[in-house]
Amino acid sequence: MLLSLLKILFFFAVVLVISLGAVHLSETGQMLRIEYGGTEYALTPVKAIVALLVLMVLAWLAFKALGLALAFIRFLAGDETAIDRYFARSRERKGYAALGEGMLAVASGEGKLAQDKAAKAEKYLNMPHITNLLSAQAAEVAGDKARAGQVYRTLLEDDRTRFVGIRGLMRQKIDEGDTATALLLAQKAYALKPKHRDLQDTLLDLEMRERDWKGARQLLKDKRKQGELPKDVHIRRDAVLALQEASEVLAEGNSISAREAAISANKASPDLIPAAVLAARSYVAQKDYRNASRVLEKTWSVRPHPDVAAAYAEIVPDETPAARLARFDRLIAKNPNDEESRLLRAELLLAAEDFPGARRVLGDLAEKHPTVRTLSIMAAVERGEGADDSVVRGYLARALTASRGPQWVCDKCHNVMSDWAPVCDSCGGFDTLTWREPESVRSVATATRGAEMLPLLVGAPKQEPVAPEPDMETVAEAPVQDTAPETPVVPPKARRIEVADVAPGMVPRESDYVTFEPARTITTPEPAPVPADVPAQPLILPDEPASPDGKEPVPVRPDVLPPEDADWTEGKTRP
Repeated sequence: MLLSLLKILFFFAVVLVISLGAVHLSETGQMLRIEYGGTEYALTPVKAIVALLVLMVLAWLAFKALGLALAFIRFLAGDETAIDRYFARSRERKGYAALGEGMLAVASGEGKLAQDKAAKAEKYLNMPHITNLLSAQAAEVAGDKARAGQVYRTLLEDDRTRFVGIRGLMRQKIDEGDTATALLLAQKAYALKPKHRDLQDTLLDLEMRERDWKGARQLLKDKRKQGELPKDVHIRRDAVLALQEASEVLAEGNSISAREAAISANKASPDLIPAAVLAARSYVAQKDYRNASRVLEKTWSVRPHPDVAAAYAEIVPDETPAARLARFDRLIAKNPNDEESRLLRAELLLAAEDFPGARRVLGDLAEKHPTVRTLSIMAAVERGEGADDSVVRGYLARALTASRGPQWVCDKCHNVMSDWAPVCDSCGGFDTLTWREPESVRSVATATRGAEMLPLLVGAPKQEPVAPEPDMETVAEAPVQDTAPETPVVPPKARRIEVADVAPGMVPRESDYVTFEPARTITTPEPAPVPADVPAQPLILPDEPASPDGKEPVPVRPDVLPPEDADWTEGKTRP
């Protein structure tokens, strides 16, 4: 502030001196006399001021010319000067222009043009961390993977571009299918930038592909701490990963760790059906039947599932059908109005041979929501109550084209999977499988074209054929001849069927299969064909004339056609 004040005072002093000098010159009227080289110059005050200004301008031009000469000498000597800065700014303008055009070429997919612009930008700009990145992207667009990988490795040498280089190499390994190397690169990139959201998703996907469930769980925990994942979503996904980890640990033979992981997954997400089943089986292995029943009943109250019923049956595997029905009442009571509960009770009643009770429990499900399971139960009920075979076949024929009911369906791509998995095998979505009926009903694999007409073809009762009575007025009695003895008709041997006699949802063992003969309808067999060496019975047609000699009628064999030139065939056509 003091320096500014001094500058202001100096400015006013100079103005004051100039003003006083001009006033003094105007009052005295004297002229300024300058003598140079024997010549005297007389200048008025105004001319003197103009001369002074011209002298100042000439002095400024002289100083500029001197500075330019010195800069040229320094430029020749190699020092940075204004001339050098001028050419540097020109190169920068050309480099930035090439850089922008290269970025536009990359965005538009012109790989060759992008490579040319990247080379030009690298020539004019001394910014390798930017020009190398453009060169790598241009090489990728042009399809030159080797060049792109080389440039990405160059980026690893600079701390500013190391993350970009690792991420570029990681994407290349993913495209090549080398997920193991890609996982290692993703872990290094995650160590540099742990809050990068896209990298987090990529790392989670790679860890699940490589079945690194512990690493995936730790990543979810980090995302929860960073606020990137809601608490309920984190609990659910962590339970899914813990369940998959428990399944693999159990497959390796470490049952203790698997039990702990399964129980932990079930506590975190009770509606996760596979976790509940695995936890219940872990309790059963420990002979803790009370906790096993409690876990399955809690899951059934939230989401009934056939696997839950199967695990509930494994708690007491050797009980009678009546005892099992009584024990399952406690499970069904947790969600009695659900369709799965009604189907389970109907199956238990079938096992107890209470066919009317199974029909009552099933109600009109076979009409309102016909599925393979409901129609099969109805077929078993009809068979148990002694209905006609055509009725049973009608239900089974309808089951050929009926919906399979609820299945594991991906909410993202609507892919149907036979078993639950943490990742969809079609789109790779994580925790996207839901137990529901697919939107588009798909025919089962055994259904063929035209199977929709089977209920109309086999649903009606089968009528026994009635043999027509012979017309005695048109067929004459044939003379009795010796014929070959009749061959006794042996009914075809019935095909024996093996059916597993187990409770619903139980996995049958070899000793659980029972063999029985299905009911069949025996019809009147067709007469056996006449052997070739046995003479056929002659048949005398009453409306034919006698032989030409008038002695007796000519016998006609029905299995041999008469010759064309026979006399008695004149005027008649061959039958």
